[in-house]
Amino acid sequence: MKNWLSSFVRFSVDRIFRSVVCLICVLAIVGAIASPAYANLKDDRFDGNIFALYGGNGSLVPPKVDLKESLRLGKPAVIAFYIDDSYDCKLYTPVLNDVQAYYGKAVSIIPIAVDSLDLSTPKTNFNTDDEAYYYRGFVPQTVVLSPDRKVLFDLDGKPDFADLDAALRQIPGLSALAPNVKLRNPVTKQVNEVTP
Repeated sequence: MKNWLSSFVRFSVDRIFRSVVCLICVLAIVGAIASPAYANLKDDRFDGNIFALYGGNGSLVPPKVDLKESLRLGKPAVIAFYIDDSYDCKLYTPVLNDVQAYYGKAVSIIPIAVDSLDLSTPKTNFNTDDEAYYYRGFVPQTVVLSPDRKVLFDLDGKPDFADLDAALRQIPGLSALAPNVKLRNPVTKQVNEVTP
């Protein structure tokens, strides 16, 4: 009887020991493979939604309205072509947030991920109501349209807020700017929230 009990205890201890060793090995392998997640503004790596990470405003994506709806409502539109893994596009996101802070709902801000466009379709198949009609192959690219489809601004690269503001001021009837909204520097470390 004593022999049976000691065999059972040895078997149980051995089984527990092997299970613990196996668990430790699995955790070590997973820990070695997994790297910490981090987002970096100064590279061309995919970090996630750039508007939430670097602009402090994930509400811009997906856009509330498309270009067709914005034009139907008689609102000017700012179309921003971007990709999530571009250094220049990451730096551009606070500019769009500033436009939203100054102009609010008077302007439709339409960020378009270039990856979502059907670029295999010839441009002649698009009409002026389609965002892809205005895309020229660069990111970031910003197009400002008046409610009557007139292109007021079209720039490849990161524009300054002053450039977009000058284009939007050409549109009659836009509300006055909020004077207490401060522009942000996109490369300084700060809490990225647009607050008046």
